[in-house]
Amino acid sequence: MQLSKDVVNKLNMSVKADRVLEMAFELMRIPSPTQSAGEVANCLEEILESEGFEVHRPDAGWPRSPAVVTRFGPGLHGCTLQFNAHMDTVHLPFVPPRVEGGMLYGSGASDMKGGLAAMCEALIAVRESGMLEKGEILLTAHDLHEAPWGLGQQLAQLIREGYVGDAALLPEYLSDFLPVVGRGMAQLEVEITREGMPVHEVMGGLEQPRVILVGADLVGKLEAIDRSLRCKTHSLAGRESLFVGQISSGEIFNQSPVKFRLAGTRRWLPGTSVREAEMQFQEAVDGLDIVPGIHVEAEFRYLRDAFETDMDHPLVEAFQSSCQSIMGHTLPHGAKPFIDDANTLKELTGIEAITHGPKAMGAHTTHEQVPLTELVRVARVYACTAVAFCQRVSRKEET
Repeated sequence: MQLSKDVVNKLNMSVKADRVLEMAFELMRIPSPTQSAGEVANCLEEILESEGFEVHRPDAGWPRSPAVVTRFGPGLHGCTLQFNAHMDTVHLPFVPPRVEGGMLYGSGASDMKGGLAAMCEALIAVRESGMLEKGEILLTAHDLHEAPWGLGQQLAQLIREGYVGDAALLPEYLSDFLPVVGRGMAQLEVEITREGMPVHEVMGGLEQPRVILVGADLVGKLEAIDRSLRCKTHSLAGRESLFVGQISSGEIFNQSPVKFRLAGTRRWLPGTSVREAEMQFQEAVDGLDIVPGIHVEAEFRYLRDAFETDMDHPLVEAFQSSCQSIMGHTLPHGAKPFIDDANTLKELTGIEAITHGPKAMGAHTTHEQVPLTELVRVARVYACTAVAFCQRVSRKEET
């Protein structure tokens, strides 16, 4: 539904730039590499409780960093919109937060404590505005997001325990378009080994099983798969792929090594099943160890599935109308370049989930930064989307 100018103005005025900056700064000053987000979760709990929200801390399968959950709204005759974010960061050297020239710098500024703070500010603004007359907002924040240290296990457990809305917003660093399609992804790892010790080429090395030759054969097979995938395309998301990004073997140029390692990715479009992608990879690996003395171990590490958005879903209407109200325009459609928790929510629950966050830079680097104006903008878009969406009649009530 389209919000009136009066409602939008009240929500906009309820978003406080100094408050969202303070929350972001407090969250960012605490290091929280994946698997170790407990302290920042405690900080988030304190922030929300200081604002008057009742907070729950379900373990969700990871007691080292219990999740953070709160709800707000009358909860009557309306929908539940879930605000979902991860609190963990990638394992890089910690950079403390600082503000300079209207920019917030430091670990988590982009991915995604800046977005988390904007999400919390939207929750506070909706409450202070008094504009939410139906439905409720469910806020969830968790650890175990960033691969390879986490694989989304805590969010999956939260879902199994019933912490899920009728639709969701996720404040990852994607701002210029509405992601309506995204590829699934798996990490690929292969280790080819032989028995014995590394040995000089001229001291018996020539007679050893060649792990590099077997590895080269595998690389050729994987490249052939990638070539075959070039015909599987989507107008927005591009093509399916099998990409080899790492190869390593040997210690010196004239030594017969005992190990060959390969790592890469497999990405697929909606319509291709995870099982199909895994079997294709396994077929390339099968038979490599028929070479005498060679042992092969391979892993297809599934991360997230592909997705496509239902463009007629009420969340899309509420979100785009809010963008129009706040920014003066709706967002064009595009493909999500990465995988995130929206893929998980869509796969495990069937709800629509939109990834939209600050126009931030430097994710997965030590140079993360986000404009303070972007935190305010995202908070306003989230607040308006929540009020517009939650006032609809939920599917449960319709049935």
